[in-house]
Amino acid sequence: MNSFPSARRTATGLFAILLATLVATDTLHAQESRTAEWLRQGFSVKVSHRRDNGEMMQLVRPILSAVEQSVVQVISGGRTAALGTIVGAEGYVLTKRSELSGGDPIRVRLYDGRLLPARVAAVRRANDLALLKIDADTHVKPAEFYPQLPPVGSFLITTGRTGRPIGIGSLGVLERRVDHKGRLGVVLGNSSNGRARVQGVWPDSGADEAGIEPEDQIIAINGREVFTSDNVITTLRGMFPGESVQLTIVRAGSTMEMNAGIREFGVLQESENDSRVNGPRNARLSGFERVFQHDTLLDPDQCGGPVLDSSGRVIGLNIARAGRVVSYALPSSLVLPELNSMLQEVRGSVE
Repeated sequence: MNSFPSARRTATGLFAILLATLVATDTLHAQESRTAEWLRQGFSVKVSHRRDNGEMMQLVRPILSAVEQSVVQVISGGRTAALGTIVGAEGYVLTKRSELSGGDPIRVRLYDGRLLPARVAAVRRANDLALLKIDADTHVKPAEFYPQLPPVGSFLITTGRTGRPIGIGSLGVLERRVDHKGRLGVVLGNSSNGRARVQGVWPDSGADEAGIEPEDQIIAINGREVFTSDNVITTLRGMFPGESVQLTIVRAGSTMEMNAGIREFGVLQESENDSRVNGPRNARLSGFERVFQHDTLLDPDQCGGPVLDSSGRVIGLNIARAGRVVSYALPSSLVLPELNSMLQEVRGSVE
């Protein structure tokens, strides 16, 4: 039997495989070369066309001229707590209330670097606002609020103390209510005597941090006696995230006092990965009558300052970093009546 045709077919097959391998290898190298070039070009385009790149920040800076002296840095508890917006020629500043350390001295750093003492003149818990009074002449023009939002998708600008933009974002969601979701972090039942009894404690909650344990009985909140678990729940639901409560508990027959923080329930439920992705956030992210949502990248201590539209008008006040690209702002249409109410309150008390 002649085996030559078979051998020739085998050789031809091996040659075809070798040729295909060489072609595939050359193609792969060519693709890798093109891909690398595409990545280089794409990376360059991505960096140079980011909306918050240096050139863009310089481009929008003239838009901020109306408020470049109206934004201050608020220092409380020895740390930078928030930004503030000057809202009155007498040295009144509007800022985020829950970031202030209760009882600690407050100082305000102006656009020109002056560091001046301030005090809380009025608060509005419902929307997490505090009106500060600088105890010195500032000679700074207050910001003017514009009560109309631009359309969804419009560019928004957040500015810092020195008149430099912090970030550029876009309006994502128009005004809506954000109900507050503060929780102490306990599972409650009733003891045989009818008192509220702790059945469980959420990890990393305010209750956990304060040292509350299962079987503790809660008999008073902020000095007011409570009885059943329903009483405790009703009382605690009136507290906003970021606030602290004084608890009187009975443990193994002994009465003790402890302070515990109210935390955002959504944050307590997050996975470790979600927490890592969202990054640091404000203690209070909810419980606002009306907010609009934008995607400017903010740090928690950059709330309390103004949000401007592309015409340089102040359309709101940043009030919470709620996620990695989720920031909440109180619209000017809400800020204005709250501000006027507080100013009337403090000016009336002086007169």
